[in-house]
Amino acid sequence: MGEYLLRCVSDGSVQPAYSLSCPHDSSLLRADYLARQIQPRSLPGIWRFLDWLPVRGTIIGAEGAPVTYKSLGLARELGLENLYISFNGYWPERKAKNPTCSFKDLEAAPTMQRLLERGDHPTLVVASAGNTSRAFAHVSLITGQPLVLFVPEGALERMWTALSSVESGGKGKGAGTDSVTLIAVKGDYYDAISIAEKVQSLPGFAPEGGARNIARRDGMGTVMLDAALTLDQIPRHYFQAVGSGTGGIAAWEAALRLRADGRFGSVLCRLHLAQNLPNAPIYYAWKGKEPEPVCNDMFDDVLFNRKPPYGIPGGVKDALLDTGGEVYGITNSQAAAARKLFEQSEEIDILNAPAIAVAALEQAIRAGSVQRNETVLLNITGGGVSRMIEDHSLQMIRPQKTVSSWEQAAEFLEGKR
Repeated sequence: MGEYLLRCVSDGSVQPAYSLSCPHDSSLLRADYLARQIQPRSLPGIWRFLDWLPVRGTIIGAEGAPVTYKSLGLARELGLENLYISFNGYWPERKAKNPTCSFKDLEAAPTMQRLLERGDHPTLVVASAGNTSRAFAHVSLITGQPLVLFVPEGALERMWTALSSVESGGKGKGAGTDSVTLIAVKGDYYDAISIAEKVQSLPGFAPEGGARNIARRDGMGTVMLDAALTLDQIPRHYFQAVGSGTGGIAAWEAALRLRADGRFGSVLCRLHLAQNLPNAPIYYAWKGKEPEPVCNDMFDDVLFNRKPPYGIPGGVKDALLDTGGEVYGITNSQAAAARKLFEQSEEIDILNAPAIAVAALEQAIRAGSVQRNETVLLNITGGGVSRMIEDHSLQMIRPQKTVSSWEQAAEFLEGKR
């Protein structure tokens, strides 16, 4: 098990094991694991990193994991000698089998297991633009853990599952249970978050915590762990497209643990985070620029979080400063070209978000920020949907209710009890 103390980043004070916030400031919490060196377990998927996950047990069937491989095609196109790709999707030829084709599977499994270990059986509340909700729904359908999802109407097409026992037909039921309640929100991701925040404060409901949940961050951090174990070193550069920036924080924290391990080098990887212009609050904050007006035409709307954990202790800004990092603003046309380049050179389809990371890597190479022989880790945060469709029959998870306010959501949920 991943035995740990839960500490506030700001002052190191120890907090109760299932806390989501520090009592005296806005600092993130961080797991201080008893195991100082990572020893991979003989367990499937993400659970091989159990020593550095804040859980005692595992979930059978929720076994997605990052897969690190050395690129040939994209590396050749970009002129890089040591480009490694962390593929977090479905690509069985590469042994990548994330069940919802996204690295959100890495967050959902340990978060749900940690909630189950709390023992008080609350209903988990999650707001998402699609990928996160899909991942949490998958684990809920396996475990029976009650889950309420708030998803913008425009993102409902992403709410599918490959679990064969899920009932379709508009009832939103899975595996013969009522474990998943999907509520459509009239509005965008921010509206879904706002409604979810109010609902999760009601008796019997619990927030998943977002960036403040160590299970989410340490689950995502396994991308860095898998890469370091594959390379026998911490990669020099790390590229990822971000919305809240939580994945960047997770990569930084994992690199800190790897450096303290002593077997993977003493230099932290440099974070290269990318956002989709003009809805790019982290990019504008890092560059000290005035934000452009919000635009509905995004290459990938899952990357737009209006209130990222940027300036708080242990947040995105600290991660960038500590690693000498950089943030890139990527246009729709740049992302589209980068997606085409990746898919043609690596011969696998990817989601829109990781295309933005590919475009950022191209920019960094042109700027001279990445040298030809340096070790680069590119996080492809989702892909292989076309391969998934070839191998599985996908079924939609249908919304049970459409709301425009939290009062409507609360009334509906109360009526279900």
